[in-house]
Amino acid sequence: MTSGAAPGSGGAPASGGVPVDLGVLSFEQGAHLLLDRALRQAPPGTRVEVLGTDPALLPHLAAWCRHEGHELRAADPGEAPVVARVRAGPFTGARLHGAERAGGPGAAQTAGRAPLHWGLAARGALVEAGGPDVPFAVVDRDIAWTDLAPRLYRQAAAAQWDPEAAVDWDADFALPDEVETAVVQVMTYLVENEQAALVIPGRLLVQVHPHFREVLQLLAVQAADEARHVEVFTRRALLRGGEMGTSSVGGRASLATLLTEPDFSIASFLLSVLGEGSFLNLLSFLERHAPDPVTRRISHLVRQDEARHVAFGVGHLEHRAGVDPALRGRLRAAVERRHDALVGTAGLNRDVFDALVLLAAGSWEPQAIARGWEAVRRLQADMDEGRRHRLSRLGFPDDEAAELSALHTRNFM
Repeated sequence: MTSGAAPGSGGAPASGGVPVDLGVLSFEQGAHLLLDRALRQAPPGTRVEVLGTDPALLPHLAAWCRHEGHELRAADPGEAPVVARVRAGPFTGARLHGAERAGGPGAAQTAGRAPLHWGLAARGALVEAGGPDVPFAVVDRDIAWTDLAPRLYRQAAAAQWDPEAAVDWDADFALPDEVETAVVQVMTYLVENEQAALVIPGRLLVQVHPHFREVLQLLAVQAADEARHVEVFTRRALLRGGEMGTSSVGGRASLATLLTEPDFSIASFLLSVLGEGSFLNLLSFLERHAPDPVTRRISHLVRQDEARHVAFGVGHLEHRAGVDPALRGRLRAAVERRHDALVGTAGLNRDVFDALVLLAAGSWEPQAIARGWEAVRRLQADMDEGRRHRLSRLGFPDDEAAELSALHTRNFM
């Protein structure tokens, strides 16, 4: 659109300058875009000669120049087709004075600390100075970050599964009433715990500055995972037309202590490293001892999701413990504080414990019940071993890891 002669104007501009021919384009149709571009490209101090045939071009141009701070000089009638000459004002680009880049777009280019005035700006964007502070609680990279986050998010996004397609809900099976009741009780317990695991990522997500977007994305998918888990466990519980099982006071009290933890890293620790880590063993147990194909399938699918959640929690806390050695003391205090709060509760719902024994036993024969009881005892030992292993990864000595694992809630989560 910039050339030595104005197309359709019948001749060259009357005097020197950088011409921009708007043709019939009006300001109501975006003429300012071409003028902005011409002023940016023109050498400093050069006037841009505006050509155009829109009847309202000159008054609209005058108003625009006043708003933008540009110098306008109307052309004489004999200078047609030139309408006016515009020179960029001294404050052109002033809105970007003091602007700063919000880090870089890649995960490796995150800032160590994200200023509150960056708000919801895209990472890597040129952020104008000023603007409101958005009160995110977690603005330090080391409090939120793990280098695993981008990869885990990609894995999580690719591994989403549809409950309708991934599970054969019409599978042909029949269970004795007491076994079905045991399955329903375990499913009821799982729904209760997964609802806590659904709420907590949502609470953590809103704390984190969106500059660390991979962490937000991962927490959002984690919440979506938990919502799906609640769906499939509920659906299995009601599959044969029965009612949900019991919910114990001790179980709800245990989960309530997770919901009230305000610290991002400590909440991640209690939920993912200790709680969901223990649930990996429980889901493996259910897949191995499931009395029907639907229970077996959903236990397998959910365990795959939970493994990612645990990996994020461990990765995040390994990163933070590496830059903040005092973190381990706070983690220990959180375990002890939670244990003290729950010391008067009954722990795991007795109905759930008995249901697990029956599922592992497979029958009411005394020897089978003994085997089922021993299988649940081994499950608890496996949970303890897994917790101690993860605590060791976070830098706790073996004896301290064993002590903290023993203090973990008897409700598993």
